[in-house]
Amino acid sequence: MEDLQSLVGIPRIWDRLGTVEERLLEASTADDPYLTKIAQHLLIAGGKRFRPLLALLAAEFGDPEDRRPVEAGVAVELIHLGSLYHDDVIDEAETRRGATSANANWTNTVAILAGDFLMARASEVAATHLSQESVRLLAATYAELVEGQTRELQLTDDLSHSLDDYRQVISGKTASLIRTSARLGAIAANADDSVVEALSTWAWELGMVFQIADDALDLVADEETIGKPAGSDIREGTFTGPVLRAVAGPNGERVREILSGGRPYSDEAVAEVIDLVREGGHVDAALENATARLATADAALAALPESQPREILERLGAYLLDRVESARS
Repeated sequence: MEDLQSLVGIPRIWDRLGTVEERLLEASTADDPYLTKIAQHLLIAGGKRFRPLLALLAAEFGDPEDRRPVEAGVAVELIHLGSLYHDDVIDEAETRRGATSANANWTNTVAILAGDFLMARASEVAATHLSQESVRLLAATYAELVEGQTRELQLTDDLSHSLDDYRQVISGKTASLIRTSARLGAIAANADDSVVEALSTWAWELGMVFQIADDALDLVADEETIGKPAGSDIREGTFTGPVLRAVAGPNGERVREILSGGRPYSDEAVAEVIDLVREGGHVDAALENATARLATADAALAALPESQPREILERLGAYLLDRVESARS
């Protein structure tokens, strides 16, 4: 499978992503060394920096030499990192990116405070380097993230909610920030309004595909690939698209019987649900939906001039789905 470095064959973007990394360390440094250590815990653990990468790619459709897209990338990644700290507390997660989660390594309280600190620093970066419109967009996006997470919490352990409910959750908790990443990068590079809108539409669909693929990975990949135990969503009572499809399918009664007993689920119970979901073709059905979304995303890109950056955007969606295929091959 092609990696991101090979797919995004524009050296300038990787150079600027290195600058984003330096700025992330600067922005996440507090006066208190203890807070700095916690706030940089996930940052140092690594990550694809997918959202800053999108901001820098979108900037290629404006003035890519402008410094501001780097700051846009820093701001969206700080929002993302802060939300991960909060998510891990909510989910009582023990690992993240192959490392011990902040809440497990320290306490829930300090993990929440570190997440708050990173969110605050995102606002500071945007207010200092970006436009008022960008600050407002980041604030609105964070509100969408919170709404998506809240909706997901309401549906925890609920086997009766619909695929539409699931789509509303992932649109808030994932697609909103991915769309904002591209939009913010394009605005920071002074791209034309029509370009900003086309990139926003593309990134929204890509964000939905990103989460659909991530949810599929949780059902087909091993812990080494995804940095957390397979079936983590099920263990947390979060029933994603493939599981909901399985509940409504021919083996739905058995899936419901296993999961209606309540948590904690045994390893054997989780493994059986995963087998039923996979054997029923429900992961494939989710990926078919993702493929249809990519067609909508590609249609939005048709409004952009033919160029190397546009070719890269067209291949990014396939890259996300290829990760799933590689994990289960």
